[in-house]
Amino acid sequence: MFLRLREEYPFLVFENYTIKLAEDVLSLTFKFNISDKYSFEPQLTFPLKNKFLKSRLSDIDIRNLVFHIGMIELISYWKACCCPEIIIKPHLLDKEQINWWKKLYFNGLGEFFYLNGIKTNQESFVKITSESTDRLKSQHFDLDDSVIVPIGGGKDSIVSLALLNESHFTVTPLILNANPARRNSILVSGIPAAQTIEIQRTIHPQLLELNNLGFLNGHTPFSAVLAFISLLASVVYDRKYIALSNESSANESTIINTNINHQYSKSFEFEQDLRKYVNDYISTEINYFSFLRPLNELQIARLFSKNKAHFSTFRSCNVGSKTNEWCGKCPKCLFTFIILSPFIEEKELEIIFGSNLLDNSAFLTIFDQLIGTTPTKPFECVGTYDDINVALLLKLKSTSSENLPKLLEYYVQTKVYTSYKNFNSENILNRLNPDHNLTSEFLSLINAERI
Repeated sequence: MFLRLREEYPFLVFENYTIKLAEDVLSLTFKFNISDKYSFEPQLTFPLKNKFLKSRLSDIDIRNLVFHIGMIELISYWKACCCPEIIIKPHLLDKEQINWWKKLYFNGLGEFFYLNGIKTNQESFVKITSESTDRLKSQHFDLDDSVIVPIGGGKDSIVSLALLNESHFTVTPLILNANPARRNSILVSGIPAAQTIEIQRTIHPQLLELNNLGFLNGHTPFSAVLAFISLLASVVYDRKYIALSNESSANESTIINTNINHQYSKSFEFEQDLRKYVNDYISTEINYFSFLRPLNELQIARLFSKNKAHFSTFRSCNVGSKTNEWCGKCPKCLFTFIILSPFIEEKELEIIFGSNLLDNSAFLTIFDQLIGTTPTKPFECVGTYDDINVALLLKLKSTSSENLPKLLEYYVQTKVYTSYKNFNSENILNRLNPDHNLTSEFLSLINAERI
């Protein structure tokens, strides 16, 4: 399929983009086509709630920021046919930029390649050609010291929002494609709706039609899409800091002994690459970093457990996102239940998830993947093997051995449990990952809340 599609559809073209500034909205449209046979026009809209924003946009050039959003958006359309060549027409990319984008595309599509059985490498999977002579330059922007916090509706961004909202920083939540969980995260936090940025992103329906026709489909680096959209938001809304909620646990590969990582665009490696790219080619004023990078999933779960007001509204389940519920059947549901189980009472967790997921033997295959019995973790945003196994050890300590739920009963009989049972949980609960990009001000907020 991969080879046949590449032969039939030899190129994807990034034709151009348009920027439309109306009274109360900034609209962006990107134009791509696959081998002059299929055309796509995905869109983004940014609300402009006051006159300051419109006057600000009339005084600055945002083409560089918009162009780079197009560069990450195109990968969702490229993957349908995996065209051997990508042709960039709007602006010139130098050799270093082309290599940077190839690395992001290749690693960000690692799961896609793996699940579709595609054998390729970073050098040969695509050729990127930049046809324009118009080179965009890095720009200077006068930004204030406020913080944009992208909100996903799960526990991680809630922890970021809670800690930063109690600091001296002015916090601006950002939602990409609003849903109840994301809006409720902000509502419960007490931040006025007028202070929130709600950006709308649309996928062109032609891509969905190709998916239905059996063209290639799969995971793309969504967090990288969010990153470049956040960069533009930083400039449009006059905010210097973009504080993501990606933790140290995102660095662990999904498949052991490979570079295939479902969370690649949440990893520290990508964060480092992006920060350098932004400084070199976009602006030195924007500070993109992950606020939770010093922490692991277990530490974040402990911090989240202090925010009881969010228990009934937070959601991390992708399957249930459209209906604003926990499906109670997927890896993300089980992982979230496990990671919270040492810190939230079992009855409270049963209210949140609808049942005791650790007492459900139907989860056995997923459970094995999570604890490390198999060489592949679920292709979801889940914690490391250490995070998960230490959470289970802590849960075991607070659970009667005579009344263990089915998965814990199974767990104590595994070789994984044997290898972890003497693990010092304090090592992971008190660990501070040194690989991060927090300034001393932000790091002090993390240190103040760690137990």
